[in-house]
Amino acid sequence: MERVVYSSLGRPSRKLLVGPGIGLDNGIVSIGKGRVMILTVDPISAIPSFGMRLSAWLSVHLIASDYTTSGRNPEYATFSYNFPTQMTSADREEYLRSIGNECRSLRIAIAGGHTGSYPGSGFTVIGAGTMLGFATGGEYVTPSMARAGDSILMSKHAAIEATGSLALSFPMQLEEKIGRRVTSRACRFLHLCTTVEDARTATRVGIGRDGVTSMHDATEGGVLGGLAEMAAASAKRFEVDLAKVPVSTEAMKVCTAFGLDPLATMGEGALLLTCRPEKVPELGRRMTRAGIPVSQIGTVKGGGHGLILYRDGIATAHRPRPDGYWAAYELAAGRQD
Repeated sequence: MERVVYSSLGRPSRKLLVGPGIGLDNGIVSIGKGRVMILTVDPISAIPSFGMRLSAWLSVHLIASDYTTSGRNPEYATFSYNFPTQMTSADREEYLRSIGNECRSLRIAIAGGHTGSYPGSGFTVIGAGTMLGFATGGEYVTPSMARAGDSILMSKHAAIEATGSLALSFPMQLEEKIGRRVTSRACRFLHLCTTVEDARTATRVGIGRDGVTSMHDATEGGVLGGLAEMAAASAKRFEVDLAKVPVSTEAMKVCTAFGLDPLATMGEGALLLTCRPEKVPELGRRMTRAGIPVSQIGTVKGGGHGLILYRDGIATAHRPRPDGYWAAYELAAGRQD
């Protein structure tokens, strides 16, 4: 990323206020008169074992979850659909209609895109989607805005996406290891893979120095990966008590069955955020009323940067490592074949 991606960004522009960087999911562009455009992009997927409707729902919410970590709501979207030729017309129609319906429910207008079917294209990634909208300067946050003294919180629990995806993809393998009941509960986790409402609810306490100062959703690399990215983006020290990071029984059992660390694997559905400490009680009450669990897991400190993890009072510096999810998925798929 440092050597190639971040050094290959086209023409420099003074209007680009926030560009690509570690932990930065949203670009911010000045459009004049104190206004900015916020935009983000992500892959979209069609996964046969999930079905087209759930695949489309996930695709929309994964993009919107990135966007709403800005503290704003997306207004417009574009999609590029590169359908595999083996995808049936009925599946394409269900996928497209489901994308449109979910965008409508989130009050997002689809402004353009591309639709085609190509030999050589395959499941699961079948294109990409962009979302954008507008704000006044000072009405948005980025992971670089965490402040010393902030409380660190997270919504829901760790490894939501890995748990739900593996359970739906390999239910028979899992049932042999952890039983049918736990596997059945784990399969429902994919419906938690959104942080749109989490971010909307949290920012009602205020945004910036008056409330929530930064947000990031836990995706690849999980909770620890997301926190490390926020620490890097803000050049602050994030101190986190591992005993306070919630892990569900289902996530622990599924991750153990696949040899994964639930704190360091696909964690979409958990919102990571920093907030002024005086606003934490109100934030907690609002999240509880919305039915969204939230946990206070640490503190932002000045002087140095990085993620410091505490376990039984002993502090260690977090050293990022590759997420083992895709290797575990590939191994399980080989066994299934």
